[in-house]
Amino acid sequence: MTVEEEIELQTVPPLCRLPQASRERLLASAIQHRVAAGTVLFEQGELPTFQIVVLAGSVQLFGRSTQGREVLVEVARAPDLIIPAAVVTGAPYLMQARVPEPSRLLLIPAALFRDTLLQDPLLAHEVIDALARQFRRMVRQVKNLKLRSSVQRVGCYLLTLSKRQGTPGQAVLPYEKNLIASELGITRESFSRALANLEQAGIRVNGQTIMIVDATRLATACQPDSLIDDIEGAVAV
Repeated sequence: MTVEEEIELQTVPPLCRLPQASRERLLASAIQHRVAAGTVLFEQGELPTFQIVVLAGSVQLFGRSTQGREVLVEVARAPDLIIPAAVVTGAPYLMQARVPEPSRLLLIPAALFRDTLLQDPLLAHEVIDALARQFRRMVRQVKNLKLRSSVQRVGCYLLTLSKRQGTPGQAVLPYEKNLIASELGITRESFSRALANLEQAGIRVNGQTIMIVDATRLATACQPDSLIDDIEGAVAV
């Protein structure tokens, strides 16, 4: 790791809020890793060997049944910790982690992370905060799946995505439609039907780009809720 990279990492949550001694201890054994799109970081059922921190890019978390059916459960983005619950407890991962785009990750040895966690209350606080945010994110997801129709889910997804991307007039789908459908708990066909239905509510579909011609009509059709969609923060939970 270069001096420039070490200086940059000093500012990355959760490291930036730790005492210097703890931060230097973790960074001394950490590995900064650049990964290509399509890289599998770990499989469900594997034991954690590192606490992974997303520095840039994103990581998709998939669940898979014994019959091989796969669903996208969550997408982690910088500066998320990847499944700290498994790292802290030493339990097997419940999901597979896959990188959908070129990304940069920080890998901290799991044993060192757990040991430092026991010694440093500030790191413990950071992990509790990460777990709390991930729990709230999961509750939002459950409410989205159980309280809304497929059309409402897709419409609210587009509004949130547009907000996150900073482009009020459009939303560019970040990955394949079948994966987005999986994340929303619907089939690829249902996702396409929902997009077609939402054309009456002010959208136009052009491949991966969804033009939001009338955001007010779209919001009226899908009824966004800040306690589910987090329209304001887009990535906060």
